[in-house]
Order: sequence, then structure tokens, then C-alpha cells
Amino acid sequence: MTDTQTHHLETDGATIAYDVREPETPSDHRPLVMIGQPMTAEGFTTLASHFTDRVVVTYDQRGLGRSTRTDGHQRQVPAVSAEDLHAVVGALGLGPVDVFGSSGGAVNGLAWVAVHPDDVVTLVAHEPPIIGVLPDAAHAFAAEKAVQDRYHEAGWGAGMAAFIGLTMWQGEFTDDYLAAPPPDPAAFGMPTDDDGSREDPLLSGVANDVTAFELDPDAVTAAPTRVVVAGGVESRNGMTWRTSEATAAALGVPLTEFPSHHGGFLGGEFGQAGEPEAFAARLRDVLDDGR
Repeated sequence: MTDTQTHHLETDGATIAYDVREPETPSDHRPLVMIGQPMTAEGFTTLASHFTDRVVVTYDQRGLGRSTRTDGHQRQVPAVSAEDLHAVVGALGLGPVDVFGSSGGAVNGLAWVAVHPDDVVTLVAHEPPIIGVLPDAAHAFAAEKAVQDRYHEAGWGAGMAAFIGLTMWQGEFTDDYLAAPPPDPAAFGMPTDDDGSREDPLLSGVANDVTAFELDPDAVTAAPTRVVVAGGVESRNGMTWRTSEATAAALGVPLTEFPSHHGGFLGGEFGQAGEPEAFAARLRDVLDDGR
């Protein structure tokens, strides 16, 4: 890309850092906004490199990465993120945009479309972890709490091992799952010592409003926005595949399959890699279908 500029925008209770990547040549494509949660902008570096024909915008959610907050809260709330995203798009002055939302970013995208439907032309919501849409929601919420309890009891390595165990579980959560002993962090190559920190945005519970988000199908389907709910084929029958299936069903749209897994667009960021080239090609096809 020819140029990337970082901007800072003052919103209600926060300063939002966002990056604008200009295309290599002039283009009639709509800008593409890529949003994650708790993942910040750097996680989209590889994916953005495959969209050199349009403006690409990434950002750090308030309280994460480079975006600071002065609202006195730690909780990550989709309704608040929706207003920050609305403000960013307004500051761009480029008209309505296309959006790719990953994980909690997909949840924030659905919240955004519900309240500011004219901002977004196409939303691709990739594996939104909306637990409440599951038939086994009570057990799934208990499984989430068990991960957070493990983190607060024994630290990051123990908490992350419990989280990996949760993401690897196939099908509905059961009493047997909840009764099983927590996994050994060493089995996943995680540290077994406790450094005393308890501020991890994934494990601490500050994002509980994201997984407990109450989807408003009427508001989303009434919007002019084309909503595509996506799931990675390697996630099949795992929790975020199942939440994606249930979210798509609630919105009356088919689940759209993407290559790879929950982080299938990653190209080595955070030490993880999916199939970014194939993922980007699939995303491009889905966006072009809405032109």
C-alpha cells in the first residue's frame, strides 16, 4: 500500500486510534473497515495487505492497544463500541463502508448495524461468540466462567489452557465438561507460574458484555445493511462455529463458510497463522457479491 496514516479521535470518554491505509491506485471500491475484539489493529496486518485496491481502516477498541479511555470503566460493551465506530466512520467522511468483524468485532459490528444502519453496506460477521443464542447457553456461560475463575485463581497460563480447552470442545457443553478437572497449562506449552497480572482482556471477564450480547434480529434485519455471518470450516462444531450457526439462523440468513479457523486470516501475527491468502480471496468474493 502506498501510505498508512494513524489518527486519533476524541469520542465520549475515549481517544480512539485508527489507521487508514490508502490504495495503491484510485478505486471505486467502498472503504473496508476491519474490527476485532479483543484483538487490536495489528492483527489485521496480513489481511489488509491483500486489499491494496481500496481504503482499509483498522482501529484499536477503547481501552485496548493505543486507544485510551477516560470513562472510568474497564468493561467492553458492544453498544459503546458501536458509537465509537460510528464516530470513526463519520470522521473519515468517505460515506458508508464495508466491514469485516472478527470474533468480538463481529458482535460489535452487529450492535453497530442495529443502531446506525446507514453506516455499513455489507457486514461480514466472522464467528461472533454470542453465547445466548445457543440451546445450551446456561452450560456455555458456566464454561466461560470456569475459564475466568481459573485465570483469577492461577494466572495467565492456567487461564489460557482452560480457554483452549473450551475452544476445542465439540458440540454442546455438558455436566461432564463442567465437572472435568482443568487442563494442565504445560500440556499446551503455557507457563505454569503465575506472574500476578489479572488484566488480560480475553480472560479477565471485562468482555462478558460481548459474549452476553443480546442480538436484536428485528433491528439488524430491518437495516439496509447486507449481513453475512461466517464460520471457518476448521471451527466446525466448536463453540464459535455453533454461535455463528445460531446467529445466522436468528437473522434468517445462511451460514457462509470461510477457509481455516477462528483466526484464519492471521499470517503470523501473535505467533498464529491460518490461510490468509485463501481467506482474503473468500472475503473479496463475498464483498463483491454485494456490489
